[in-house]
Amino acid sequence: MGRNRQEKLMSKAIFLDRDGVINELIYSAERNEYEPPHKAEDLKIIDGVFDALYKFQEDGYKLFLISNQPDYAKGKTSLEKLYEVHNELNKKLTDKKIKLTEYFYCYHHPEGIVPEYSIECECRKPGTYFISKAVLDYSIEKENSWMIGDRDKDIECGINSGLRTVLIKSEINKNTVKPDYQVLNLKQASELILSLK
Repeated sequence: MGRNRQEKLMSKAIFLDRDGVINELIYSAERNEYEPPHKAEDLKIIDGVFDALYKFQEDGYKLFLISNQPDYAKGKTSLEKLYEVHNELNKKLTDKKIKLTEYFYCYHHPEGIVPEYSIECECRKPGTYFISKAVLDYSIEKENSWMIGDRDKDIECGINSGLRTVLIKSEINKNTVKPDYQVLNLKQASELILSLK
């Protein structure tokens, strides 16, 4: 009886894109485009993010980060630099008493220049590999879980995984995939989601 009760305990989750959602994108004059930070010192957390994540956490959501990070595959930076950015992010969140259940990074890109990372993979969004893994590993109830991102790939990933979706609107990205909701930032996303009870 106790085991059956335990099996029915499901968790709700927030799945988050990183760049443009949690931290600011960095403008590269050399390439004339906005990119993820390639150095720990370039990691700037967007206003309201800590508060939003803390409120999700307090409300019982497990927090997951799912991020495409193809810039090593593309020859723009090293894996070590990408790990340093991750470590800085984790430190900033930990300092604010925010704990992400797991970080999922895809370092592949089909058009990269580093051979072992330049592949068609299952883990790159809009692929659903990481969400499926989290759902299985942590008994996530998809109907009460959300994907929040600023690109079509994030929203497609959420829709294909059976999650509800929130798009963070961006002047940089041209979005064509229709999410359940659109907001301007993660703080607004948290206020919206926490109001829908």
